[in-house]
Amino acid sequence: MDIIVIGAGIGGLAAAASLVRRGHHVRVYEQAPALGEVGAAVQMSANATKVLFDLGLKPTLEAEGVKPLSFEFRRYNDGELLHEIKLGAAHAEKHGAPYYQIHRVDLHRALLDALNALDANALRLGMRAQQIREADDHIEVAFADGSIERAELLIGADGIKSAVRQHVVDAEPPVFTGHVAWRLSIPVERIAPALRPPLASTIWCGPRNHAVMYYMRGGALLNFVGCVERPWEEESWTARQPWSELDQDYAGWHPMVRAAIENADRDQCFRWALNNRTPAMVWNTPRVALLGDAVHPTLPYMAQGAAMAIEDAAVLARALDLDCPLPQALQRYTRHRAPRAARVVEESNEMADLYHIDNADEMRRAFKDRNIAASRNDWLYPYDPLHVDI
Repeated sequence: MDIIVIGAGIGGLAAAASLVRRGHHVRVYEQAPALGEVGAAVQMSANATKVLFDLGLKPTLEAEGVKPLSFEFRRYNDGELLHEIKLGAAHAEKHGAPYYQIHRVDLHRALLDALNALDANALRLGMRAQQIREADDHIEVAFADGSIERAELLIGADGIKSAVRQHVVDAEPPVFTGHVAWRLSIPVERIAPALRPPLASTIWCGPRNHAVMYYMRGGALLNFVGCVERPWEEESWTARQPWSELDQDYAGWHPMVRAAIENADRDQCFRWALNNRTPAMVWNTPRVALLGDAVHPTLPYMAQGAAMAIEDAAVLARALDLDCPLPQALQRYTRHRAPRAARVVEESNEMADLYHIDNADEMRRAFKDRNIAASRNDWLYPYDPLHVDI
């Protein structure tokens, strides 16, 4: 098929590479004039790792990623362990692929390399989609430069402010959650050995605030994401904010958290607004399909946002292999993916409340009742996008 993908983020590149491998002619249009991911690290559990391995990214994951031994949920001040999810060898053995932590930039570059190796001419930069016109036998995209491109299928992978979503779902803007996220990267060598976190993804849970810390770049960098209940501000991953406000948000927190903050570059403290949408159950028209944040933006509280986009990409590519007309194939994709993505969105929202409980006894009871490890090992991590029945 002749396919247009709008958006060259992680989901868009994963979809394009998956489709080109199946013999489709794919063009990826990205509005940015130059390609370069920004942002924090991402976590790839087995459900996403299987797709990345299939695309040839295992060498990058092994070289640039870190395999954490566990998820640890701890109280913000005294470090009390509230709950643990075993990762490492246990995750790989149980779910058929390793769990990695990797810088978003490194993962994005590896996906781009994979696409370029398949088709060096697939990507076109500086192309902002403005209007979509759908006919019975084709789809047209009008771009800001006045050009018009035609294809048999259009895939919207253009993020939370998706232009393609407006053609499929609605034009309603995303809603501010009341949370903002700090993003820092700290060279591990700056932190005293005794204050370096364990080889885990540690979530420090406190009143109306939590912080996530884990390693990336082969363990050379510590990733810090702090999610605080604050008034609305700019929704931009590149907006710098004063270090003094970060310092104030985490005053009195555990020494490991404080060590990360005190060793951060004062002019490299980024903070952006976390926006959200009600999960959509309509993902397609007869010739347009959505994936990733364009249809199910997800708060980072289950570390599954990028993983869900990668799952979408794999399942959509497989759906096009089905022996049925294109509209039916896209409907099969939507019916399969929408309920799972909605569950991840909803549970991520619920995690925000769990992590921010003020009273320590109430937080202990809530973690015990929730039993996150049992839940995620039961339905989230075992999912295999490459072989699940669609």
